[in-house]
Amino acid sequence: ARGWAPPPPPHRLRSLARSWLDEDAPWPDAAVATVGDSAVRAQLLSKGKGDSGGVLAGAPFAEAVFGVSGCRLSWRVPEGAALPPERVLVAEVEGPAAGVLAGERVALNILGRCSGVASMAARAVGVARAQGWAGVVAGTRKTTPGFRLAEKYALGVGGADPHRGDTLELGALLVEDRNFWGDSGGTAMILGVRQAGGFTRRLGVECSSADEALAAAGAGADIVLLDNLAPQ
Repeated sequence: ARGWAPPPPPHRLRSLARSWLDEDAPWPDAAVATVGDSAVRAQLLSKGKGDSGGVLAGAPFAEAVFGVSGCRLSWRVPEGAALPPERVLVAEVEGPAAGVLAGERVALNILGRCSGVASMAARAVGVARAQGWAGVVAGTRKTTPGFRLAEKYALGVGGADPHRGDTLELGALLVEDRNFWGDSGGTAMILGVRQAGGFTRRLGVECSSADEALAAAGAGADIVLLDNLAPQ
């Protein structure tokens, strides 16, 4: 496995699964109703298309979707494993035909999106390590609305750090560079945010220049994030 990330608790998974299924197939669905409840088995495949370095991710979310639709998944490729460049059987799903039909597109979308995020995360970590850099490769808050938990989870599977889950930066406070000017006004803002947020939270400040970074550090920032600065 490339990395590991704890999935959301079961009640969050079921809640997400229900909302995704409601979005994709509002009732009544004539196709789902027509196929009935006869027991069927279907296969989930990775088509490969000659690409290498892919990482499978999204299993807890796919399981939740099929669980809500009354089906059961059996995995042939484990979560976090490298996907081969050729066509491969990833999982089998068993259950009533209506349940399989209702859940298959949602589950495939989830697995495709999560695996894409995990694959790109693994690639980024690989580039960093190949250059001899031992720091943390982390994600941002720029996630797909309604899909943040899944994408943050996939980052972890790919070996990256999920980092920011919300505007509180996973429990810390963040002042973004558009709010900080590196002068006395910025210093006052940093001090005000620290006072309002309480002494138990770390304070990060996003800076777009070296001068801003030094000013933020001088004002008492615990973390300085360098935004769009050249490596030098």
